[in-house]
Amino acid sequence: MTQITEGSLLWSPTEDDKTQANLTHYMNWLAQTRHLHFADYAALWRWSVTQIEEFWQSLWDYFDVRASQPPAAILAERTMPGARWFGGARLNYAENFFARQWSDRPAMYYQDEERPLQTIAWAEIQEKVAALAQTLRDLGVQPGDRVVAYMPHIPETIIALFAAASVGAVWSSCSPDFGSRSVLDRFQQIEPKVLLAVDGYRYGGKAFDRRETVAELQDGLPTLVQTIVVPLLTDGHDLGRMTQTMVWGDVLTQTAVPPKLEFAQLPFDHPLWVLYSSGTTGKPKPIVQSHGGILLEHLKMAVLHLDLKPDDRFFWYTSTGWMMWNFLIGGLLAGASIVIYNGSPGYPDMNVLWRLAAQSGITYFGTSAAFVSACIKAEIHPNQAYDLHAVKAVGSTGSPLSVDGFAWIYENVNDGLALESVSGGTDLCTAFVGGCRLLPIYAGEIQGACLGAKVQAFDMDGQVVVDEVGELVITEPMPSMPLYFWNDVNHARYLDSYFAMYPGVWRHGDWIKFNERGGCVIYGRSDSTINRQGIRMGTSEIYQAVEALDEVLDSLIVDLELLGRESYMPLFVVLREGVVLDDDLRQRIRQKIRADISPRHVPDEIFAIDQIPYTLSGKKMEVPVRRILLGHPLEKVANPGAMRNPEAINYFVQLVEKLHT
Repeated sequence: MTQITEGSLLWSPTEDDKTQANLTHYMNWLAQTRHLHFADYAALWRWSVTQIEEFWQSLWDYFDVRASQPPAAILAERTMPGARWFGGARLNYAENFFARQWSDRPAMYYQDEERPLQTIAWAEIQEKVAALAQTLRDLGVQPGDRVVAYMPHIPETIIALFAAASVGAVWSSCSPDFGSRSVLDRFQQIEPKVLLAVDGYRYGGKAFDRRETVAELQDGLPTLVQTIVVPLLTDGHDLGRMTQTMVWGDVLTQTAVPPKLEFAQLPFDHPLWVLYSSGTTGKPKPIVQSHGGILLEHLKMAVLHLDLKPDDRFFWYTSTGWMMWNFLIGGLLAGASIVIYNGSPGYPDMNVLWRLAAQSGITYFGTSAAFVSACIKAEIHPNQAYDLHAVKAVGSTGSPLSVDGFAWIYENVNDGLALESVSGGTDLCTAFVGGCRLLPIYAGEIQGACLGAKVQAFDMDGQVVVDEVGELVITEPMPSMPLYFWNDVNHARYLDSYFAMYPGVWRHGDWIKFNERGGCVIYGRSDSTINRQGIRMGTSEIYQAVEALDEVLDSLIVDLELLGRESYMPLFVVLREGVVLDDDLRQRIRQKIRADISPRHVPDEIFAIDQIPYTLSGKKMEVPVRRILLGHPLEKVANPGAMRNPEAINYFVQLVEKLHT
């Protein structure tokens, strides 16, 4: 692989690229309709984050948002938190998708590990959405009720989201590789009325029966009035211990006359879905985002930043437990087709997704830095085996993409594509630093902040820094920011999660460095949240699982993924007196995490230690331990005077020394 260095120029847009870019069309529209003229992207961005009301109003008009009632005001008050957007407007997220459908093109291309590629037309989606929406109404689902899904990345899940949104229900989903405890920790908080679930799924050539898990979810969700089962492993007749169920096929055919697709007209800030992001304490945070906020944000990203057009085929490898699933669906707003893959990215070999790209004609290939790293390790060269010239852009997120990852994409996919490293989060369900088809691409860099996202790097004193690593902050409100956390009394968790460090400024929890030209590099999490393959998980959830074992008294886990290094997640456990950490106990710990949380959060290694370091206030010192294991000197990361047991930190200092000798 060719050696390149950080900052090496890898791609520049041609004049034709610039002319054809959606951003150029938008800038021309601004000139013609608003008499606003911008010399370059930097000038456009500055306007978008200073004249924010004017910017977001322009998107509403430019994209011709379908609404039964226009807004009376764009932004009542420019404040964080508490910004109220587009007051008076009434619309529906799902309606705006069907208003943009292209009947002569498939809406989706779908493939899984067993079935060949198939196409799904908009007409089929519309018919099924209408049928499921009618069933939800028949079950008594009203605007504001919750509809949840324990479903994989299949077309039925997207149909279910549209049906729930069309009636004004609040959607939430978890991937079926999550254990029942992890799912209940999420769904119990929002008290759903209807559950959609699969009887099982296939991954890596193996079948995973989930009938008993679904029954456990039913037991733990007393507010359910019905469960709708999509049979993937069985014929749907043997559902084990499940009760009060309907089968997907019966739902779609229970009326003689196909129902009409209708859309409840809702306030701009009506809850659309609940996503989950976890911290170090308590249950996962149920993040509520709005119909209008997500609609505008995903229109902006799909069209202006991803540069998707109606003849594009947009793919991102994801699961329903990751916000990229929601983001991928947003590609339909550009009139593009989306490509769905349900299965392992490494089965039967590491070329499976590249074969899919060639077969389905993917033009935008979305993936993760971890997948690119796995391809490098596997020593594959997909462009030697498949025709990948249709791929005009590759997106990478989930964790920082290394310089070697940049080099591998250009050598092994095609050298003319735009490689857009992007970063954002579940918290806003978008990328706020990412691609721009008008700017060059440099190795190891994200091209810059997205429109309407005033992203900056702050030092500890809240001062903007350039060419220096700082806390990633957002200093102006955005419409897709959370409305609130579900059942969060006085917004206490919300304020603590984002605004405790810099009042009135959103602190995201990532390290970032901007350079003079506006490009940036993400260096990983600045807090202790676990980020595995793009799925963020709170350490508290893992502790709950591990410490439920009688042998384990205490535990601490850290994720050492950082720019330029692979994910490595060690778990440290304090055991009862006389207990030995042998292979059997290691296996039971791993199995407990796999069953209760998910397979992707199983630790890479488990260590037995004498004690976990704590602060004087009783908090596990996850961030200092993480920084020590990443090579930072002890005196810069921990103050013994603020520790309950300062001697406990020495183990980790010695471990680093041992690993480097």
